[in-house]
Amino acid sequence: MKMLFGALSALLTVSSALAATEDEQAAARALYEKVVSFKSTAQHVRTPALAGFLKSELVGAGFAAGDVEVVEIAGTAALVARYRGAPDGRKQGKAKKPVLFLAHMDVVEADPADWDHDPFTLREEDGWFIARGVADNKYGVVNLTQAFMRLKREGFTPDRDLILVFTGDEETEMASTRFLAFERPDLAEAEFALNSDAGGGALTPEGAVLPYFMQAAEKTYASFRVTARNPGGHSSAPRPDNAIYDLASALLKISAYKFPVMSNEVTRESMRAEGALTGGEIGAALIAFADDPKNKKAIKTLRASYDYGHMLSTTCVATQLKGGHAENALPQSAEAIVNCRIFPGVSVDDVRLTLGEVMKNPELEIVPVEENYTASPVSEPRADVNAALQAALDARHPGIKIVPAMSSGGTDGMHFRIAGVPTYGVSAGFSTIGESENAHGLNERVRVKTFYDGLDHWVLLIKALAGGPGAN
Repeated sequence: MKMLFGALSALLTVSSALAATEDEQAAARALYEKVVSFKSTAQHVRTPALAGFLKSELVGAGFAAGDVEVVEIAGTAALVARYRGAPDGRKQGKAKKPVLFLAHMDVVEADPADWDHDPFTLREEDGWFIARGVADNKYGVVNLTQAFMRLKREGFTPDRDLILVFTGDEETEMASTRFLAFERPDLAEAEFALNSDAGGGALTPEGAVLPYFMQAAEKTYASFRVTARNPGGHSSAPRPDNAIYDLASALLKISAYKFPVMSNEVTRESMRAEGALTGGEIGAALIAFADDPKNKKAIKTLRASYDYGHMLSTTCVATQLKGGHAENALPQSAEAIVNCRIFPGVSVDDVRLTLGEVMKNPELEIVPVEENYTASPVSEPRADVNAALQAALDARHPGIKIVPAMSSGGTDGMHFRIAGVPTYGVSAGFSTIGESENAHGLNERVRVKTFYDGLDHWVLLIKALAGGPGAN
């Protein structure tokens, strides 16, 4: 209760905060344009340059050069920037632990030949910003950077250290993420982390505000290489055992298999909220499942739903396939990649063993594509985080309901959770139901209104969460 009271007091402190000025909006827009222009993909290797540019921006806003670090690792780079808090910040007689603010600077590749315009040039058209990364996740990078710069320039001093953690390969190997989470004790000691790459609000096409879903859990990402081997031979003399057929038979068994239904407090609460919004048969099933996760009728209905079936359990699906070495030869090997999204609490090795049991062919080899897959735990909701998030959201949508949720995709947050840092997805973004930002796809986009409306999100949230001298 003491934690909640403090957060609510901070909420009242920031309720009269001014919105971003026209100059600040213009500066944020210019920063967005510049950040998008960096081809920070695995192929173009411009993420280190982007990290260097962001360091210069932060130093120019008043951060000490020694507090902004570019960490080069695994062919990419990360950025770690410390916003130093008041030295007398105290919690139960001790200095408060830092808070991390997460985003990733890298983006997926974009072929200019496929796009309507250069994917690395910010374009404003029909109320949208369009370019690679405008949604995932240079929106988060820019939003956090401009917030830290604004707070520094106005003289705000938080009651604890606040640390930007921008990774460089979230879309590929996550080597920089793992390094920062597991090899940097100064980051692992954080009390919790707030992730700009998860969570978010939604509006109906008519503009009605729906609940805000705060990410408190995510499935573990793991891929397995399944290989069938065979002596092969001449194609003119087929044999009953065939590597391609053996692999195909195994993949069909995986396609038909459903992992056991699972739930936790986070998924049940989010399903109950979505059920009330959705209505109809699906809405009733969501509520029924939230009330009783063993409800067979609800499970059957949700299993058949494209939108919700994957939220009930671990899922595995074949995503890549290759086999054979010549058109006139029997295949000596066939290989498939099976990608799994693993429910919190389930180990990667248990999934591997289950795949073996399902395929029923001991001759097949099943190995993880990477060695360092680990399961990510649930982050239990915190009253202080909820209250600070409420303060930020109420500035746009007074009284909006916050619901903890689990995402089926993976983010940097999974590794910080594994490292013992509870992590919450609290993006500034709101989207309209039925509209797609097309992240990872062609002509990725974000509503211009969404961009400008979210500029105060992190400023208000930080003041509510870490309000110290200068919080007014």
